[in-house]
Amino acid sequence: MSAIEIQGVSKRFRLNRKREVAALEDISLSIASGEFVALIGPSGCGKSTLLHLVAALETASSGRITIDGESPESLRAKHQLGIAFQEHALLPWLTVEANLALPFKIANRAIDEGRIRELIDLVGLRAFEEARPRQLSGGMRQRAAIARSLCLEPRLLLLDEPFGALDAVTRRTMNIELQRIWLESKLTTILITHSVDEAIFLADRVIVLSGRPGKIVETIDVPFGRPRGAECMRTEEFHRLMDRLTQLLEG
Repeated sequence: MSAIEIQGVSKRFRLNRKREVAALEDISLSIASGEFVALIGPSGCGKSTLLHLVAALETASSGRITIDGESPESLRAKHQLGIAFQEHALLPWLTVEANLALPFKIANRAIDEGRIRELIDLVGLRAFEEARPRQLSGGMRQRAAIARSLCLEPRLLLLDEPFGALDAVTRRTMNIELQRIWLESKLTTILITHSVDEAIFLADRVIVLSGRPGKIVETIDVPFGRPRGAECMRTEEFHRLMDRLTQLLEG
């Protein structure tokens, strides 16, 4: 069963009265319930724009997006979309615990202390509940941001380059951690990334977009079972798939 249906979606931005730029053109894509999909493509191809459309942060110029039969706007209004960006956006004056309480306050719901404790454990931040963002490493801040995106038990998790600002070693560690978190929830997930190896390691399918205007060039099923360890990245098959995706990105 498809959780997300993207049908003939295009997006144009007006720069001024005389000029428009086409960011996306005729994107059609079905994503199954519980599937982890990664979107890759050259810089400026519209990857983040597509994520923003699914998150109801932008409106499509044409086409239609539904999530479990509902519009993105409907799910956003019900606080059923979990979103984490490259910038963690934690409030610096609040503790980890207080940052995780924010979604409940914004949604006018009673703060679920049990849920907050469960998520702090899930992302490995037990003993850091009272820490403020400046007291955490970059990876820990991103773990807190992902935990916050899961607080209200969303139907969909949207990740826009969540580890893009981290160093290579920390990023690889966070890939393994994100996989662990996802395996616990099996939440339908869309990841935007510039990293080919990150896309292969994390996703069930990798969607390759062309340069602007972004169109789907190819959809590739990732053949590796789960859970995937660091040794998966050292296999010949992994590197062959990396080469294939890199060639597609190079056109």
